Amino acid sequence: MGAVVSCIQSVLRTIGNCIMAIVHAIGAACTAVINAIVSLFSILISCLTCGKAGSRGKTRTTHTSRV
Repeated sequence: MGAVVSCIQSVLRTIGNCIMAIVHAIGAACTAVINAIVSLFSILISCLTCGKAGSRGKTRTTHTSRV
């Protein structure tokens, strides 16, 4: 009788793992689509503003020579 219960538990665990894998795959696909849309809008905004939007990391430095 214990072998039957163990077999049923294994089958249910396998079904649960399969369902969770499907849910994770759907979540990954949604994340990929959202990231692609965000990147597209970022490129469009960058083109429309001549690349001036989001330029926090780009700072100009001037080098002066002292005599």
